[in-house]
Amino acid sequence: MKSIRNILPACILLAGLLLLPSCVQNKEKEQPNIVWITSEDNSANFLKLYDENGASTPSIEFLASHGLQFTNAFSNAPVCSVARSTLISSCYAPRIGAQYHRKAQQVPEPEGLRMFPAYLRDAGYFTTNNAKEDYNIIKTDDVWDISSGKATWRKRAEGQPFFHVQNIGTTHESRLHFTADQMAKQATKTSPEGVFIPPYHPNTELFRYTYARYHDRIMEMDTQVGKIIEELKKDNLLDDTFIFYYGDHGGVLPGSKGYLKEAGLKVPFVVYVPEKYKHLVPEAPGSKIDGFVSFIDFGATVLQLAGVDVPEEMDGMPFLGPGIKSKDVEKREETYSYADRFDEKYDLVRALRVGKYKYIRNYQPFNMDGLQNNYRYKMLAYQEWRELYEKGELNEAQSTFFKTKAVEELYDLEEDPYEVNNLAGESDHAEMLEKMRSRLREKIVQLPDLSLFPEHYFLQEGLQNPVQFGNERKSEIAELLSIADLQLLSFEEAKERIEKSLLSEKPFERYWALNVCSTFGEEAGGFIPLVVEISQADPELTNKVRAAEYLALFGSTDPAAVINDALASSSDLAECWLILNTVSLLKDMKSPYTFTIDESLFPESFLDDGNIKQRLTYINEIVPE
Repeated sequence: MKSIRNILPACILLAGLLLLPSCVQNKEKEQPNIVWITSEDNSANFLKLYDENGASTPSIEFLASHGLQFTNAFSNAPVCSVARSTLISSCYAPRIGAQYHRKAQQVPEPEGLRMFPAYLRDAGYFTTNNAKEDYNIIKTDDVWDISSGKATWRKRAEGQPFFHVQNIGTTHESRLHFTADQMAKQATKTSPEGVFIPPYHPNTELFRYTYARYHDRIMEMDTQVGKIIEELKKDNLLDDTFIFYYGDHGGVLPGSKGYLKEAGLKVPFVVYVPEKYKHLVPEAPGSKIDGFVSFIDFGATVLQLAGVDVPEEMDGMPFLGPGIKSKDVEKREETYSYADRFDEKYDLVRALRVGKYKYIRNYQPFNMDGLQNNYRYKMLAYQEWRELYEKGELNEAQSTFFKTKAVEELYDLEEDPYEVNNLAGESDHAEMLEKMRSRLREKIVQLPDLSLFPEHYFLQEGLQNPVQFGNERKSEIAELLSIADLQLLSFEEAKERIEKSLLSEKPFERYWALNVCSTFGEEAGGFIPLVVEISQADPELTNKVRAAEYLALFGSTDPAAVINDALASSSDLAECWLILNTVSLLKDMKSPYTFTIDESLFPESFLDDGNIKQRLTYINEIVPE
């Protein structure tokens, strides 16, 4: 009985502790504060910390000297909404249906998964975001305590740990939408004559000024970073707070934002390590980390630092926190990236980087990179670049942006950091090409990547549960990929399978076979009678249009009737976007068939849509007021 009396108080105490609120229990855990400082649209090469030609950024350099500099950090997507959807979910966007910019509709999180700040709140953290979200995913009420232009860590309870995101828009693409008059009157602090112009850009007065103006924006952004550091210092928080600084994707000079070149994907990323929590990182302050990290990993890393279990449903892996070893982080050498629709402009490109090698797969190579994208072409440098191309005043490297693309691209980034020398056709690199090609295929099927289906079909059939939709169609996605990969063969090798796919009862097998025909161009001319039949009778409107697209480019057939009929027949907004992309492509390819699109073809509600407006403005050559 005596032993029972001795045990009883301990049992009561234990029970009481178990009943304490989680935020009280968690005070016994290590719970560092974590701040993210996010600058928009700037790639790593704009900072002297990463590139000798970059701008000086003393505030960011301060963070790096008291923490870690990641030399190989990547956004998985080269545009805001897709990059931020990847960050907040720690998931590959094409796996969960969040890969289109701008979203037609938001998608739900995968079953069993929440946006990562929700898990921090469960652990007692105060979570704040100031102020940009831009998610393609439905946000639930449990993510942020405050998300607004007034959000601050200072509104937390006394002693409560916090996670705060501070967004800086100073370097956003729109900051380069200056006019010729502004260029003439507004001098830059950075000398235009002293900037470095990479070999894929023309070295003109306008490009030099644009680079110099952007260097000024980088330095201004760094000053803002310094002010946030000072606010934390004023609140005596620097010894308790990890500070992540990173760019939300690459950019923003022409050919970077929106494209899977390193300039669109590789971001500056440093982590300030507080003295109190040095034991939670794998290297000493001031170190450089060469292992690859990407946006799928950031949320998982924050959870690891906070002592919160990382959900299995996340694609990312932590690179800091308890149990993370330096040797394991340094072994990482792979990143996967994706580019789909950007506003009204469609394409489908995937890229894989492994170590120093970069592989890009263009699934619709007849879409040149320079295809009209109204927001991009607000920048004078974009306009001049295209004008110089049309005048024949660019060299080969500078002209590539406006030409149809190679199906595959392979670059050795140590030898060719600006990705101008495509090694895909060189026998010396055949083994590496096959290795990268196979790994990319494996990745697409493994996810699976939902972009093998046209966007409108995914929205119609898979919006309620994108992950389940993809998993149930994994074998179908693999089959569509195998048809798309006929582009990698010679026409003679691919011919029989192309014909079989054009005759398939499955609509998206026909869809991909038509894309393959457009890739082979005139070589596929023997299929013209079959393609004509598809353009006239296929029940899938986008197949009719894809067929008309091929016939306009290679079969001397005016596509206007087919396209106008498809637009008049469609009641799906995303389907209309894809159809209008074909019209814009034909215009940019200097097809002999030019025509206007009558607004009466669309339901009245569609005419308020920004993507429809932008395409009609360009196709019909409407001068904006």
